[in-house]
Amino acid sequence: MSTKFVRRDVDLTALPPLTAAQQAELAALAARPKGATGDHDMPALTEAFWQNAERGRFYKPIKTSTTLRIDADVLAWLKAQGKGYQSRINAILRREMLASLK
Repeated sequence: MSTKFVRRDVDLTALPPLTAAQQAELAALAARPKGATGDHDMPALTEAFWQNAERGRFYKPIKTSTTLRIDADVLAWLKAQGKGYQSRINAILRREMLASLK
């Protein structure tokens, strides 16, 4: 299964005009009484929520396939720890990258 990504550049200074259907939908939303927009069941975010918040928790970076030459003993050590040695290599490299950025 291959996934194709489509990128479009949008000039925010020259947006296309809204269609009649879009204008009608915006007018209907604006005419609703305050609090009837459907967000009333969402609890307010407390200070405790932000104390435990994690940045990028659900972010998954794009992976790139590459060829890497590693010493045989290092690769054997990584593979001996079980399944997922490539993910461990990535985690080690990411840890070093973040440490060098500090």
